[in-house]
Amino acid sequence: MAGRRNPFDEIEELFERMGRQFEDMGDQFGSRGAGWQHGSMSLDVADHDDELVVTADLPGFEKDDIDISLRGERLRISAESRAETEAEDEEYLRRERRQQSMSRTLTLPEAVDESGVSAEYRNGVLTVTLPKASGGDDAHDIEVN
Repeated sequence: MAGRRNPFDEIEELFERMGRQFEDMGDQFGSRGAGWQHGSMSLDVADHDDELVVTADLPGFEKDDIDISLRGERLRISAESRAETEAEDEEYLRRERRQQSMSRTLTLPEAVDESGVSAEYRNGVLTVTLPKASGGDDAHDIEVN
């Protein structure tokens, strides 16, 4: 059953591609709303001997804004932040809202050991280290809560 793909993964890939195409069209026609940014992050994937390292540029986010999930060989990174400021003086009342979100899903080139995955976020750059699976059908216990 290792060669069989999950049809829901294919649907998710389709939505990701369509979303990127609509974002590109919005950029092309200048239809971004004021105070709203939604985009796709830049990713680098490095293949080292015993691990894969994914580096993502996420400027302007805090560590708590970032969500990372791994399902099989699919890694999803998403980030969302919201900010609101209000300033008032004698003549002006100003209120600004900003929302920013980015997401990216990628299929890893090979299986990884899910129990050894680690992530670090520093200076706007997220680094996810994914140790490669040690071949075969290694099983690991999953605790049920």
